[in-house]
Amino acid sequence: MKIARFVLKIVTACLTVAAAVCCVIAYWDKITEFVHDLGKKLGLPCCQYASEYDDYADWDE
Repeated sequence: MKIARFVLKIVTACLTVAAAVCCVIAYWDKITEFVHDLGKKLGLPCCQYASEYDDYADWDE
């Protein structure tokens, strides 16, 4: 019975990590936008540069 509980704990941990990774992948653009905006508000030098997506700003037009 102890082995079954241990295996279930491992499976639960793996599924939790997989769900967290999926959430990060799904919301990556919003996470980076939030961090970039926060860096601009705090005046951090790493966030003063243009975004890599600025090169494609006219792509939708």
